[in-house]
Amino acid sequence: MSLVREPLSLSLPDALRRVLDGDPLFERAFLVGGCVRDALLGIAPKDFDLEVYGADYVQLQRALARFGPTDLVGRAFGVVVLTLPDGSRVDFTLPRRDSRVGRGHRGFQVTPDPALDPAEAAARRDFTINALSFDPREAVVLDHHGGLADLRAGVLRHTSAAFTEDPLRVLRALHFVSRFSLRVAPETVQLCRSISDTYGELARERVWAEWHKWARQGVTPSLGLAFLRDCDWLRHFPELAAMVGTEQDEEWHPEGDVWTHTLHCADALARDTAWRAAGDDTRTAWMFAVLLHDCGKPATTSRELRAGRERIVSPGHESAGVPLAQAFLERIGAPHWVAQRVCPLVMQHMTYMQAGTPRAVRRAASRLQPETITGLAAVIRADVAGRPPLPAEPPQGYHDMLRVAAELELRDRAPRPLLLGRHLLDRGWEPGRTLGPVLEEAFEAQLDGAFHDLDGALAWLEKRPRG
Repeated sequence: MSLVREPLSLSLPDALRRVLDGDPLFERAFLVGGCVRDALLGIAPKDFDLEVYGADYVQLQRALARFGPTDLVGRAFGVVVLTLPDGSRVDFTLPRRDSRVGRGHRGFQVTPDPALDPAEAAARRDFTINALSFDPREAVVLDHHGGLADLRAGVLRHTSAAFTEDPLRVLRALHFVSRFSLRVAPETVQLCRSISDTYGELARERVWAEWHKWARQGVTPSLGLAFLRDCDWLRHFPELAAMVGTEQDEEWHPEGDVWTHTLHCADALARDTAWRAAGDDTRTAWMFAVLLHDCGKPATTSRELRAGRERIVSPGHESAGVPLAQAFLERIGAPHWVAQRVCPLVMQHMTYMQAGTPRAVRRAASRLQPETITGLAAVIRADVAGRPPLPAEPPQGYHDMLRVAAELELRDRAPRPLLLGRHLLDRGWEPGRTLGPVLEEAFEAQLDGAFHDLDGALAWLEKRPRG
């Protein structure tokens, strides 16, 4: 494919511009990777990576050392990290050849080659939209592999046949198509299908890194999930694969099976203003909660006769989903805090149907910890919106739950126990194991509304037998 050159206005930080203008070595330095793609999409680049031709590693390090501290941790890969005066870090790399010599992500031999042709260097990148480079001197994009056309067409396409050497690229496609609302080229889907059996070579931390990006960055997360199914990688995530074909009652779910519903829900959450305004950890937790909220349905769905009509029901799917959600999150290497936030949301996602009273809201807020009613509300909105063509407006129970939670000041926190161990000790209770059950009983009574302040708690304690 012939080289395509196209003008682009891409503003560089002043400190980085001074580096590029300050040494002849950088006359053949090109911006590469995501920063070029993002600039073409109108997204301000956050990170800048440069590839430097015609220099060896020692020359590169010496030239960069004039402009700030350098980090040589990537020596084997031909990488020098420069810290600019504002504290930002920029990767400078030498063009390199990658050779597959073993299994797994460590099974590559990387050889820096300053004389490598730019087109060949770009061919080692995963997708054509990531194989673009930018000449900062002429302010033009250099496209050796058709990335500009693919980006405009909304297509994610592998750059070369070397794509199959690293199975992680399939999961990178999961987050790229979700983040940029792309469709995967049919030939790329087929390549991914051909290496489906290599999933086991991936380290869990790398699997998590791509799922994490999917969860917190997705604009149309359903596209990534649908891609996994198309390329036969969904089978590696059995908690998700089981949703495919699991029927739902048409009256409540005219959109189709549990899988179809889940895809609609994920996209609905990505459109939710509260999710979009939240921090990375919160977006991650809520998106995985939506992904997994109905994972218990395949194990609990059956047909039964109700009022003379056969209905499809899934009783207890909330509780059945909790161990499955835990298993999925462990399978993809998610940190423990993710399951801590996701599982209560899976367990409680139907409680809004009976959570319009102070007692119910107090209990829901307590059981959601460390999540909150606000997080539960986001999951509910996505769940309700994931049933087209039914209206996306949540039912009255949802509004009652939020109203009562606001009145109790429990939308963003859990109830705190009013009666503490020191209160018992002050009233002559003997220290020891017997205090724990009493405090648990007191908290349950508090959640039930037996008292609302410390005076009420102490009055309750006085009436309770010590035996």
